[in-house]
Amino acid sequence: MFGGISVWQLLIILVVVILIFGTKKLRTLGGDLGGAVKGFKKAMNEDEKKQEAEKLENQQQDAQFSEKAKEEDKTK
Repeated sequence: MFGGISVWQLLIILVVVILIFGTKKLRTLGGDLGGAVKGFKKAMNEDEKKQEAEKLENQQQDAQFSEKAKEEDKTK
């Protein structure tokens, strides 16, 4: 299954981890991990929005430059 580890071996590992750390500690750890993943996804989405805004701004600047160049060609 997972690189030669069977389901029974995973269950034994899970039981040992629960005995060592306890369910409360694991629940807290799971919540912290979930919060970190949520924060990471939020940061990725904000970065994508920022990149799209910059891309749109660059396209607008290119269009303005193109229009200005056409006007200069007409006046010559």
